[in-house]
Amino acid sequence: MPAPKSPEFRRRAFELARLREKPIAQIAKDLGIAESGLRRWMKQADIDDGVQDGLTSDERAELVQLRRDKRVLEMEIEILKRASAYFARENVLPK
Repeated sequence: MPAPKSPEFRRRAFELARLREKPIAQIAKDLGIAESGLRRWMKQADIDDGVQDGLTSDERAELVQLRRDKRVLEMEIEILKRASAYFARENVLPK
């Protein structure tokens, strides 16, 4: 898998594509990227600019972070449940 391109590279690529001086396929080939990737960057830029509906890059990043935090919290809750069950059993048994 190729290394991710920088935000500056992406911005310049979709600016070139928006100029419509060359077909998108040719621009993508010249830049050494997939045409589908360039189209995806253009779509995301339109969403970020408010031209198209969808999740902006910031909203998408926030959603990823919230899902990650949720997974961590769920694991912590499971650990606490197991610990409380373990200590509850220990306190019930006669010594």
